Amino acid sequence: MIRVLLVDDQPLIRSGFRALLDLEDDIEVVAEAGNGAEGLELARKHLPDIALIDVQMPVVDGIEATRRIAADPALAQVHVVILTNYGLDEYVFDALRAGAAGFLVKDIVPDDFLHAVRVAARGDALLAPSITRKLIDRYVSQPLAPGAGTGLEELTGREREAVTLVARGLSNDQIADRMVISPMTAKTHINRAMTKLHARDRAQLVVLAYESGLVTPRGS
Repeated sequence: MIRVLLVDDQPLIRSGFRALLDLEDDIEVVAEAGNGAEGLELARKHLPDIALIDVQMPVVDGIEATRRIAADPALAQVHVVILTNYGLDEYVFDALRAGAAGFLVKDIVPDDFLHAVRVAARGDALLAPSITRKLIDRYVSQPLAPGAGTGLEELTGREREAVTLVARGLSNDQIADRMVISPMTAKTHINRAMTKLHARDRAQLVVLAYESGLVTPRGS
């Protein structure tokens, strides 16, 4: 059972998402909150698998709530998916760096939304395709971040290859096919890379891959 926490200051939005999730046999909404501070309390109380968190909220906003969840060892199992009305802005970068596992726009169709919850619950990075394209485009015009690439030298050749494929959006099965290994071995390479690079999840691994120059939008 996938346990979900809804955090949004608009009751109608929460009700809509809850109505969709309650219809699924493998998903359970364990709690709802109207701001980030309440969301943090409920995350600690219920330990959900997924926290769907709105970006702009009173008291504590979604970015700060995400940052606090990511920094709390007791909430290591909680995957944060940020919700927004906007396609792309600085919130994307802030959210991913804060530790979000994904980023979705609120006009997502129901089937894609349910798929997104299940993808995030597996620990996979989750970005709407339109956001992914714009995120990559943004990296074209940005210089490498100071200190970017720290830790890459610790990766084995196979781990670097796996990270590159993760950053290009491939699933574990697709990475396994490309590297001619089993999906379990692919997952092992990715997990070891995340440990060495101190990445909380695949979303942060993608950010690190682009910021370090290991992967570029042109595929070099």
